[in-house]
Amino acid sequence: MTAAELSDAYSSRELSPRDAAEALLARIETHDPAVNAFCHLDPDETLAQARASESRHLAGESLGPLDGVPVAIKDLIATRGWPMLRGSRLTDPNQEWIYEAPSIARLREAGAVLLGKTTTPEFGWKGLTDNPLTGITRNPWNLSKTPGGSSGGSSAALAAGMAPLALGTDGGGSIRIPAAFTGTVGLKPTFGRVPSAPMSPFGTLAHAGPMARTVADAQLLFRTLAVYDAKDWTALPDTAADPEPATGIAGLRVMFSLTLGYAEVDPEVAALVTRAAGVLESLGAQVIEGDPGTPDARPIWEPLWYAGAAAVVAGLDPARLDEVDPGLIEIAAAGNELSALDYMRAFSQRVDLAVAFGRILSNFDLLVTPTMPIPAFETGTEVPPGWPERRWQSWSPFSLPFNLSQQPAATVPCGLTKEGLPVGLQIVAGKHRDDLVWRSAAAYEAARSQGDDVFMRPVAESPLQ
Repeated sequence: MTAAELSDAYSSRELSPRDAAEALLARIETHDPAVNAFCHLDPDETLAQARASESRHLAGESLGPLDGVPVAIKDLIATRGWPMLRGSRLTDPNQEWIYEAPSIARLREAGAVLLGKTTTPEFGWKGLTDNPLTGITRNPWNLSKTPGGSSGGSSAALAAGMAPLALGTDGGGSIRIPAAFTGTVGLKPTFGRVPSAPMSPFGTLAHAGPMARTVADAQLLFRTLAVYDAKDWTALPDTAADPEPATGIAGLRVMFSLTLGYAEVDPEVAALVTRAAGVLESLGAQVIEGDPGTPDARPIWEPLWYAGAAAVVAGLDPARLDEVDPGLIEIAAAGNELSALDYMRAFSQRVDLAVAFGRILSNFDLLVTPTMPIPAFETGTEVPPGWPERRWQSWSPFSLPFNLSQQPAATVPCGLTKEGLPVGLQIVAGKHRDDLVWRSAAAYEAARSQGDDVFMRPVAESPLQ
C-alpha cells in the first residue's frame, strides 16, 4: 500500500498502524537477507511507536496524514536512540546516540513510525551501496545488480515493498541515482528547503530529501520535512514550503536535453527518456530539444567532493585506515593534494555554473534529462564491466550539475529496459521552484500509469516473491 492509502485506512479504521508495522517487519525478516537494505532494526521501538499512533487514531487525535506511516531512515541521518554507523567499522557503536536531525524531529512530530536505518556506502562517498561494515546491498529488480547509492538501502527497501516511505541524502546524485535504478521516486530539493544537521562533511553539495514509490507519497513526506529548523544555518524559511496543488503542465516551457551536450547515453535509456519527453508534450507542455551549453560539471564537482572526503578520513583513526573502503581512501588522498587555491577556483566555477543554469531556467520552466545514462549494473564494482574510467561519478553526468547549482531535481520512473531494469526521467526546475517539479512529476506519472505499456512493475511481481 502507498503511504496515502495507509493513512486513509487508518482514518477509516480498516487498518491500524500496528498492522502495518507488523506486516512490514515480517516482510523485512523474510526478504532483507537477500537485499540487505537495512543495517539497524529495533522492532520493539517500532511497534511501540505504532501502538502509540493506534491509540491516537482510536481517540480521534491523529497528528496528521503521516501519523502511523512507517518511514525508513538512511544511516547518515542522526536518529536519537539509534546508532549512526555510516557504513564504517571505525564508528564506535557503543556510545550515547542523543542527537536528532531536523528531519527525524519533524517525523516524530507528525507521528510517523520509524522503521529502521538503511544501508549506505561508507560515509556516503559513492553512488553505489556497499561498505566494509554491512557488505553489499542489492537491487530488488535483479539481485545481481546494484540499487545505486548512496541512498541505496532506502531505495531497495522501497522497491522491495519493505517500506512505503524513506529518507535519503544527495551530494552528487545519492537520492536520484538509486531511485532511477530501482524504479522509485526521489527528490533532491532546493538546497536548504529540507533542513539537515549536522552538516555533511561534503558541505553545501549535500541535500536531504524524500523517497517513495509514488510522486504523491514523496510529496506527502516532503511537506512534513520542509520546515525551518535553526539547527541548520542554511535552512530556508517556511514560507512557500508547501508545494502548490498539481494542476498539470499545459503551457510550461520545457528544455529536453538527452546528453547535456557531453554525456553518452545507452540507446535503450535514450529511447525511453525521449518517449517520456513526448508524454510531457502530449500533456500540453512546449518541449524544445536542445542543450544548455554548460560545461561538464564533473571537473568542478570533484575537487569539492574530494576535499570533503579528505576531511572525513582526517577524522578517522590513522592506525585503522586499512579497514576503510579503499576507494574512499584514494579520493581522500586526492583531496589532500588540493591547495586552497584549487578549492576556491572550483568554488568560483561552481558559482558560474549555477548562474548559467539560473539563466536557462529563467527562460524555461523545466529542464528534463535522463536521470542516469545507463541501467543498473553488477554489484560489487564501482563502475560497469569494461567501463573506461575508475570512479563512479564518470557514469552519473546528469546528477552532479544540480548539486552544484542547488536546484530542485527529481527522478520518476519512465520505463523498463528489455532486461527488465528501470529507467528514470530527471525533472529540474529553477531554484526555489520545487512546486514546478512536483506538478510536472505528478502529471507525468498520472499519464504514464494510464498508458498501454508497463512502465513500473508492481511490487507483487518482484523476483523476491
